[in-house]
Amino acid sequence: MNYAIIAAGEGSRLAQEGFHLPKPMVSLYGEMLIDRLIGIFMRNNAERIKIIINEDSPRLESHLTELSLTLPIDIVKKSTPSSLHSVYELLKSDRELDTVCLTTTDTVFKEDEFSEFIAAFEENENMEGQMAVTTFIDDESPLFVTVDENSRIVAFTDTNSTNTEFVSGGIYCLRKRAIESVNQAVESGLSRMRNFQRQLLENGIKLQAYPFSKIVDVDHVADIRTAELFLSPENAG
Repeated sequence: MNYAIIAAGEGSRLAQEGFHLPKPMVSLYGEMLIDRLIGIFMRNNAERIKIIINEDSPRLESHLTELSLTLPIDIVKKSTPSSLHSVYELLKSDRELDTVCLTTTDTVFKEDEFSEFIAAFEENENMEGQMAVTTFIDDESPLFVTVDENSRIVAFTDTNSTNTEFVSGGIYCLRKRAIESVNQAVESGLSRMRNFQRQLLENGIKLQAYPFSKIVDVDHVADIRTAELFLSPENAG
């Protein structure tokens, strides 16, 4: 499996609250967010890991280059205006890429659920994309996900007008046709991941929803403790 991490955000809200390292260097129980993701990916059959960081992250770049790993990490250094543009920069250099799983560096989930998510994607070769969903709303501007009786995604909405139980979890597995749609999305002027996901549906790309019990986004200092409580042994299982 090819993996990609979006780590190009500035972490402005964390900085305003007194945390002055790059967001990927936030630690949960002594382990940085970026290191946690890399470790999880490596334990889930990673063949390659690509990471995009912004151009003003020398400490993060130094940390990544000093890691001692059993597989290489490809680092793309570029400041981008949005997560969608980060995805574009990550994927545009590899025209032969046929599968990828990507997420943002501040997405915190349980490893066992992620392993099941990856296994489900690998087993369902007819599905062009699989996206994590959860009933836990942690985002300040959630993207609601409507699914059919077979857990196929049929709509992404900014408001819960259809009384759906799911919101997007920010973890995306894509196959060839969905990957190729990234170029089309950016070149047509789209600038948000949620609009890209809507475009996938408009293009007839089949997307499967995969439920996680909970996914926490670390956007504020208070979210660090929320994420640690979520990952604590007392909440295992």
